[in-house]
Amino acid sequence: MEYRNLTEQEYKDLEGRILFEDNHLLIVCKKAGEIVQGDKTGDETLCDKYKAFIAIRNSKPGKVFLGIPHRLDRPVSGITVFAKTSKALERLSASFRDGQVHKIYLALCIAAPKEPHALLENWLIRKEALNKSFITQEGRFKDAKLAKLIYTHIGDTDRYHLLQVELLTGRHHQIRCQLAGIGCIIKGDLKYGAPRSNSDGSICLHARSITLPHPVTKENITLLAPVPSTWKGVSALLQPHPASPGTNPADSY
Repeated sequence: MEYRNLTEQEYKDLEGRILFEDNHLLIVCKKAGEIVQGDKTGDETLCDKYKAFIAIRNSKPGKVFLGIPHRLDRPVSGITVFAKTSKALERLSASFRDGQVHKIYLALCIAAPKEPHALLENWLIRKEALNKSFITQEGRFKDAKLAKLIYTHIGDTDRYHLLQVELLTGRHHQIRCQLAGIGCIIKGDLKYGAPRSNSDGSICLHARSITLPHPVTKENITLLAPVPSTWKGVSALLQPHPASPGTNPADSY
C-alpha cells in the first residue's frame, strides 16, 4: 500500500473533521500543531494523513492526489482546503491569489483593543531567518508589503479578549503581527510577545469561516469550523456567529 495504515481512532478523527468533500474539494478542520505541508522537521503532514485516509476509505492501491492551494501556520487551527484534482488546484490557487476567497479568523488576545472595530493597514517586512514579520514604514524596505485587515472586538472571557478578524490581504504572519502592533497579542504567541506559551504549543488563532467559489461549479461555498474546546468561555460569546446568523457555534473539537 502506498500510505501507512491508520489506527481506527486516527481514521475516525480524520473522518470527523471533514467539513466538505466532493470529487474536486476536501475541506477539513486542522488542529493546532499539525503542519499542512512538509517542513524541515520531517513530521507527518495533515495532507499525508488525509491521503492515507482516502486510500483506506476508497480502497485505492495507488497514489492519492491532494493539492495545497493555501496554508495555515503550524500553531494555528481551523479551516484548511485541499484540491483533489490538478485542475481544481490550479483554479483554487487562482481564487486565493486573486482575493476571491473570504476568510474570517478568531483571535483570543491578552489585551482588548482601544477601538471596538477598525481597519488596520501596515507595511510588513518578513525576516526569513527569524520566520517573523515586522511592521515598518512605507518605502523603507523595497520588499515590504501592504497588509490590511478588519477586526471587531466580540467580547471578553474572564481573562482574555475575543476578536473577529477579516483578512483583506494574505501576508506572512499578518494577523499575529498586526494585532501585536496594537497591543492585542494573541494568547500563547511567544514569537509576537505573549508572556507565556499554551500548554499544547498552540496559539489562540483559529480560521473560523471561509467562503470560496467552487472550482468547477463556480457556486460559493461557505463553511464554519468548530472552535477548539481549549478556548474556555468563547462559545458563549459567539451567539450567533457574526458570519453565519442562526448557526450554533458551540460545537468544539
